[in-house]
Amino acid sequence: MSAITSPLKPEDKKVVVAVLQATLVDLIDLSLLGKQAHWNVIGQNFRSLHLQLDKIVAKVREHADTVAERAVALGGNPDGRASTIANTSEVPQLEPGYINDGKVVAAMTDILGSIIRRMRERVAATEKPDPVTQDILIEITQDLEKHHWMIEAQR
Repeated sequence: MSAITSPLKPEDKKVVVAVLQATLVDLIDLSLLGKQAHWNVIGQNFRSLHLQLDKIVAKVREHADTVAERAVALGGNPDGRASTIANTSEVPQLEPGYINDGKVVAAMTDILGSIIRRMRERVAATEKPDPVTQDILIEITQDLEKHHWMIEAQR
């Protein structure tokens, strides 16, 4: 069995694949946290948040697949296993149990904000080694910033 070859120089591949792996971890964890909040939100704004969280999760899962497939296209091996997510995620976590709608808004604003900060660093890190990956990361960041705004506006 042969490995997938990379169009990138080895040093560029190392940087870009690491960025893609970190992005994959963030996106998978965000999708899990989005579902956790979706299932446990309570309060006056339950319905709108419940539906909004599903939209975020669907978009994030789509982006996670794109990121993983980009890593493979570059000769990398994405790792989306639960143990990898649990051991490497830097995403702030939600408390267990029912969560009041106001706390969901605050927590998701913080969660999205933390991921966006890392995404902007990744956009900068991929500018020279791989503008194609950078373009993917820019699109993801744009979507995350839109969702951040829409959640934060409910504070």
